[in-house]
Amino acid sequence: MKRARVVVAVGTAQTLAWGSSYYLPAVLADPVSASLGVTRAWFFGAFSGSLVLMAVLGPAIGRRIDARGGRKVLIASAFALSAGLAALAAAQGPVTLACAWILLGVAMSLGLYESAFAALTWLYGHGARSPITGITLMAGFASTIGWPATAAMEHAFGWRTACLVWAVLHLAVTLPCYALAMPRRAAHEEPADGAGPLAPPTYGEPPANAMLLLGVTFAIVAFVSTAMAAHLPRLLQATGTGVAASIAAAALVGPAQVAARFGEFVTAHRWQPHPVIAARVAAALHPAGAGLLIAVGGAGLAAPAFALLHGAGNGLLTIARGTLPLALFGPVGYGYRQGTIGAVARLAQAAAPIAFGVLLDAAGAAAALTVSGGLSFAALVALLALRRRVRRR
Repeated sequence: MKRARVVVAVGTAQTLAWGSSYYLPAVLADPVSASLGVTRAWFFGAFSGSLVLMAVLGPAIGRRIDARGGRKVLIASAFALSAGLAALAAAQGPVTLACAWILLGVAMSLGLYESAFAALTWLYGHGARSPITGITLMAGFASTIGWPATAAMEHAFGWRTACLVWAVLHLAVTLPCYALAMPRRAAHEEPADGAGPLAPPTYGEPPANAMLLLGVTFAIVAFVSTAMAAHLPRLLQATGTGVAASIAAAALVGPAQVAARFGEFVTAHRWQPHPVIAARVAAALHPAGAGLLIAVGGAGLAAPAFALLHGAGNGLLTIARGTLPLALFGPVGYGYRQGTIGAVARLAQAAAPIAFGVLLDAAGAAAALTVSGGLSFAALVALLALRRRVRRR
């Protein structure tokens, strides 16, 4: 019961954190840019800078969680998110806007998935797989809740008030979730070699290049996921889907993510397959959807089918990003590995909106889908290579 309380609390906090930071630009980019007299490129450039800052800070924060646990780091993230959103609400021009995103970059590095996964692993060791899945299941609704809530507040009160409301929510909800529900001590007594009651099934030793393969895989996943988040409705329209139909299809991504995560949760409890199996299936879904959309165009059911396949794959790969390093390497040093893998992924995320947008404008939907599908297939190849090496050893 105590573990369930932790999952609910961290999942609630993660939903608020993602909804009020990473998903904020999609709704507020236009009103903030118009109000401050800056271009959308400047706004998204500042946001990309916050992702680069996350990449720089990630490994150090991971080491800190490995050494002392994540409770204080996550509590600090609640204060930092509140301060960053208050600074954004007070921004008066390009410089103060950039400073606000610097604060939010620090806050996101302290309080998004990498830190939460590391904190749960410090608490539960190999038993963290189920809590990690649980919080991603809840936080899968971050965009579903965050986008409409931010849009409604911006429409009713303006973007500055919307940011302030989010800032207050972090002090009123996120902070108590971490301060009251997160245990101060680890819930397991597990020696460094992985022996003990929470030791995992024997999967074999990870290959020497496992970190490289994981870094490549999740950098690709981050690039494709961010590109789709920024451009999916426009991409579908470029394939021949109508405006209303493209928006309706894009809205299926969130439910598909949650449904896939729930399926993984049930599967993991019943059969405990190696996380690389789910990751391999997930990596194949985007290329399948992209190939379908290229072959038949966006008419009929192709657009919603693509959105469902992409969403399901992205949802499963989010879990794999937390569970696969744990299964391969164990809990010792997990935070640092997560920070390192996350650093590469954040750099890919920072480049994705601009790079994919330029490609879509210059070469069209078929070329953009070929690139995203090809990259995702390369991630699948990396995962297959990882699995083969594990089996041989």
